[in-house]
Amino acid sequence: MERLNNPDLGLDLSSSLLQQKNPQIMGVLNVTPDSFSDGGHFNQVDKAISQAQSMIDAGASIIDVGGESTRPNAAPVSVDEELARVIPVIRGIRENANIAISVDTSKAEVMQLAVEAGANIINDVYALRQPGALEMAAELRVPVCLVHMQAKPETMQNAPCYGNVVDEVNAFFMERLKSCEKIGIAVDSIILDPGFGFGKTLQHNLSLLAHLRAFKAHGCPILVGLSRKSMLGELLDKKADGRVVGSVTAALIAVINGASIVRVHDVAQTSDAFKIYNAVQYGI
Repeated sequence: MERLNNPDLGLDLSSSLLQQKNPQIMGVLNVTPDSFSDGGHFNQVDKAISQAQSMIDAGASIIDVGGESTRPNAAPVSVDEELARVIPVIRGIRENANIAISVDTSKAEVMQLAVEAGANIINDVYALRQPGALEMAAELRVPVCLVHMQAKPETMQNAPCYGNVVDEVNAFFMERLKSCEKIGIAVDSIILDPGFGFGKTLQHNLSLLAHLRAFKAHGCPILVGLSRKSMLGELLDKKADGRVVGSVTAALIAVINGASIVRVHDVAQTSDAFKIYNAVQYGI
């Protein structure tokens, strides 16, 4: 990695990314033993930092570091365990690279120490609903991704039910945006993620993808995480490592339908697809 000469430069990258017209790639870096696709692959610090550099080289503009699996039926981990997993990795990436780093966490203590270590985006599947998280995000003053999730990871796929999934996710975003505004979190620092696979059936997910542009009414960038997810497995009858083409296709559809950021495992393949998309849309 090229050494980062100005650590503060990394803090500026996250806010500038939210203004980009070209779709941005968030590379998934799970430093866990049990994440659904890459659990156990990068839960050693040196391997995680090396993977981060590989994703940067392949075209990622954000690295999303997670220390607690949020796959269906995942068990929670303690604050201390999550910190032990993510802090050395975030620190190692930040010391060596000019890259936006997001921390995938819902715990206020992890948010605080991760930002101190060099993270500059919070990616929260609970949308700042856990104790102290809303207040901590307001204090840290970094961009925040609010994810919609019905129930919690342990139970979210136990017969999820909606009247109209698009309307209900939209209503959730409106409520969370009001809570953020009330405590002083600026709307222009918020990213919205409809939470594909977080308490949704295949049909719910397909409806969200088809109507993604509805969420742009809030004036926030839309982040989509479809990479290798079970909805693709249902459609393609393939295991997680066989869903690369499906993942890239879904990411491209998401961008066409209004997404600004895609969270992916397969950065190089997604980057190739976006180069073609950008050439067509904006010229070479």
